[in-house]
Amino acid sequence: MTNLPDPARFAHITDWVFDLDNTLYPHHCNLFSQIDMRMTTYVSQLLDLPREEARALQKELYRQHGTTLRGLMERHQVDPDDFLEKVHDIDYSWIEPDPALGEAIRALPGRKFIFTNGSRSHAERAAERLGVSDHFEDIFDIVAAGLTPKPAKESYDLFVALHRIVGPNAVMFEDIARNLRAPKEIGMTTVLIVPRNFEPTYSEIWERDPDQADAVDYVTDDLKAFLKAVAAR
Repeated sequence: MTNLPDPARFAHITDWVFDLDNTLYPHHCNLFSQIDMRMTTYVSQLLDLPREEARALQKELYRQHGTTLRGLMERHQVDPDDFLEKVHDIDYSWIEPDPALGEAIRALPGRKFIFTNGSRSHAERAAERLGVSDHFEDIFDIVAAGLTPKPAKESYDLFVALHRIVGPNAVMFEDIARNLRAPKEIGMTTVLIVPRNFEPTYSEIWERDPDQADAVDYVTDDLKAFLKAVAAR
């Protein structure tokens, strides 16, 4: 594992796949904290629980089912559309536009995709605010995945089949290491995005995934610089 990309190792890549939250837009803008709080509110109101109990349940569902939504669907038969609409009703001005990132993505040869456990509308609004939306062929969201979230293999299978992606010709960028396991197994190059300066700022210990290191080819705290280095070939 190295933090510096060798452009020659990316010369064969034809498909570039990006997670959204804390990957395309940076961790330090803290946008996901709004979604996190809205999920707590949703669980609290749904089950008439105090916020502390609702938050503990929210994180339990996340750990056991991959997403809070999946857990709520399986345990409480919630309407996924209602959940997705309410938890993504947030202030996107927290994202700073990044034209240079858009240019770095545009310069990559081949197709580019967003692959997110969030909703398409959330991805569209975040990408528009960031200034990168025009550079992507498609957004593959939780609905396109049949409401089965990453890291489930079925989600990746649907994505790969839909877009006829050949694993060894693709690279995936993610901020959660376990979400790189399935891409790695089908031959994708994998890049883990971490907070700037490699700061250990994750609030939930289960997002660190130390046992998933062999699923990660590269680690970077600067997506833009990484893409520019790759494209420099």
